Amino acid sequence: MGGLGPWARYGLLTAAHLLALGLGAAVLQALEGPPARRLQAQLRAELAAFQAEYGACLPTGALEELLGTALAAQAHGISSLGNVSEAGTWDLPSALLFTASLLTTTGYGHMAPLSAGGKAFCVVYAALGLPASLALMATLRHCLLPLLSCPGAWVAVRWQLAPARAALLQALGLGLLVAGTFVLLPALLLWGLQGNDSLLGAIYFCFGSLSTIGLGDLLPGRDRDLNPVLYHLGQIALLEAEP
Repeated sequence: MGGLGPWARYGLLTAAHLLALGLGAAVLQALEGPPARRLQAQLRAELAAFQAEYGACLPTGALEELLGTALAAQAHGISSLGNVSEAGTWDLPSALLFTASLLTTTGYGHMAPLSAGGKAFCVVYAALGLPASLALMATLRHCLLPLLSCPGAWVAVRWQLAPARAALLQALGLGLLVAGTFVLLPALLLWGLQGNDSLLGAIYFCFGSLSTIGLGDLLPGRDRDLNPVLYHLGQIALLEAEP
């Protein structure tokens, strides 16, 4: 693209970006469309069976009203399922996970403030905390990068590698270190605590946290058979997965 003008290069890059978006959407549509339709059909069948069995005992629209209230509460991270003796949604570990998701822009969507004061506080807290978090990350990078580069430099000198190969080896080593520390280890912890989740799902969750994508479809849930102390410790430890 060296012979093209600036606007031509911008146009080609924009077209390539749109093409990548379209290809990604087509692949996801092919992969996720069938299971989504099956789940929708299963939900409709269960609702129809419930109404057929208990419809005569319920006023018209009562079930839809109840489901709407439950879904609205679920959108704010409040669920009526599980043991009612468990700690509330805004216990300290859950609040820590929420504030970490704010300051890392992960935004899982698993919790949301209900009060006007909570929403206003989130705006101010994020506006002040995001620059501070970026400054902290820049400082840590400035301090740790020379230290982490020492093994790669030693290997490059030891093996007498060319500068390009030495840089590639260093980038590979740093990538493996980050993947192991911030993806694999938290994923193994999550997988151990949440026995009903797969290891792939745990890695998927940790990668989403590290990349600040935070789709919110997988979260450290509350296992009824899990000791509450272990649950809270695991939830706090999972903050390691967020940059």
